[in-house]
Amino acid sequence: MSQAFVRESDEQWLHDISPTINALVVYLTRENNGIRVYEQKSFTDSKTGKEVFQMSNGLSYTKDSDGRWSIA
Repeated sequence: MSQAFVRESDEQWLHDISPTINALVVYLTRENNGIRVYEQKSFTDSKTGKEVFQMSNGLSYTKDSDGRWSIA
C-alpha cells in the first residue's frame, strides 16, 4: 500500500503531543515534510507570564494551563 495515504489513527494534533520542546521539534519537523524545524529563541511573555518558543517555521508556540502546546 502506498505511503501517500495516511490512516486516520496516524494523525496527531499539536495539542496531543508531549509538553517537551523535543516533542514539539519532532512534531513540527514531521508536519514540515521532514524539513528540520528548530527553536530560534525562547522568552517569557510579559503579559501572560508564559514561556514562548519562537521556531524556525515562523510561528511561536506556548503551553496552555494544562501543559498542552498551542500557537502563541
